[in-house]
Amino acid sequence: MSTIEELFQKGRRVLQSVAAEPSIEAKVILLKSACLTEEQFFAFPQKEVSRKEENAFFRLINSRLAGIPLAYLTREKEFWSLPLKILPGVFIPRPETELIVEKVLELSSKNEETMVDIGTGCGNIALALARELPRARILATDISARALNVARFNTQNLGFGRIVFVRGNLFSALKGLHLEENCDFIVSNPPYIPAGDWETLSREVRDHEPRTALVPGKTGFEFIRRLIKGASSYLKPGGYLLFEIGQGQRHSALSLFDQRWTEIESFEDLRGIPRVVKARKII
Repeated sequence: MSTIEELFQKGRRVLQSVAAEPSIEAKVILLKSACLTEEQFFAFPQKEVSRKEENAFFRLINSRLAGIPLAYLTREKEFWSLPLKILPGVFIPRPETELIVEKVLELSSKNEETMVDIGTGCGNIALALARELPRARILATDISARALNVARFNTQNLGFGRIVFVRGNLFSALKGLHLEENCDFIVSNPPYIPAGDWETLSREVRDHEPRTALVPGKTGFEFIRRLIKGASSYLKPGGYLLFEIGQGQRHSALSLFDQRWTEIESFEDLRGIPRVVKARKII
């Protein structure tokens, strides 16, 4: 039987061909397959792993080599330091999306504000806001029943039961809820990849993540156009819209706003890429 350290080193070497951070991924897979804590991983590197756990480790390693995203293998993804459940077919949150949360926290009064997360996926943005803004009223929508089930599980698992989830496409989910001109914030990580760019994506994205969560249409702006148009009807005067964009989309995204909006600007992620757009409905 192999030791924890031996398995880790084997996995790290094998994953170098597919993973940007093979050491991290090898450790995560080992913790999952051998039911180890990080403390045990570091404290007992010479401890032997059972044959059953070793076989489970290499099954996950081989699946990762086949291009399956790590989050789908471990059924877990961290966002805003929150451990989230992820299932195949549900969009995997990216760390750059945390910039939306950061900007909302900068703009928030920290009072009883109403916030809507359009296209919530696993609930990552809504959950991060609920953690940091306990007085906020948060409603999250998605067209995918599977995504909403995962988001509800994450909410209950983390003890943030006050978030309301509604199924529907864009603002159709809000009809009848009396939220017109009653929202302080509307946030979204929308699909924004042009259809023509789909084949250029990595195979782990192209072959495994839900296309509808990534590609809205030919131009990449189909969802964003509708988001901006609908948000003005639901935001209070002075309310904020914040959403994520892709690389090279800043100029086109900012040009979509009309005279109903002010304080329109973008913010860069840690790589210096314009990533989040903010606009405020005129007062």
